[in-house]
Amino acid sequence: MSQDLSRDKILKMYEDTGAMRTGHFLLAAGGHTDRFFQSATVMQFPDSARQLGECIAGLWGDVSIDFVIGPAMGGVILAAITAQFMGVRALFAEKDASGSGMFIRPGMTVRDGERFLAVEDVVTTGTSVMKAIRAAEAAGGVCVGVSAVIDRNEGETPFPYPYRPLTSLRVLTYDPDDCPLCQRGVPLEKI
Repeated sequence: MSQDLSRDKILKMYEDTGAMRTGHFLLAAGGHTDRFFQSATVMQFPDSARQLGECIAGLWGDVSIDFVIGPAMGGVILAAITAQFMGVRALFAEKDASGSGMFIRPGMTVRDGERFLAVEDVVTTGTSVMKAIRAAEAAGGVCVGVSAVIDRNEGETPFPYPYRPLTSLRVLTYDPDDCPLCQRGVPLEKI
């Protein structure tokens, strides 16, 4: 079913589409970094999105699930394409009014005991995908695993579930008070 995408092929896909950027970036979780992966830039190309979703589905071919969920925005397209290759439903969770949690819209039903895979485009802290998992679990779902296209922590992101990223690499995240890019005066870009 799944074709293999090596780390080099994935990074080339990001480079070729302009989705891998270097500079000085403010991440959603508040840290600073010198490399940013804008997966929406890759996912706008159906062939690239298909390859990534198919490969993630291939990582979980041995696991029975009822649906795939991803956090909005980064995991929406990836969840849909991964679910297509797994022959199951695709859901997404979005930020609640407080911004501290996520919810699943009415009409996207989760039945008690349904097993699901959570997916994310790029994992830095894992916070967004964990919020999507909590939303699905609150609705009665049972998380059986997590996947990402890119794990910025060499696969060391602490999830309490089996975790299978397509590729892992070490991309440093700096505390804003101790950021060498800030100290050198590199302009900060909010993403």
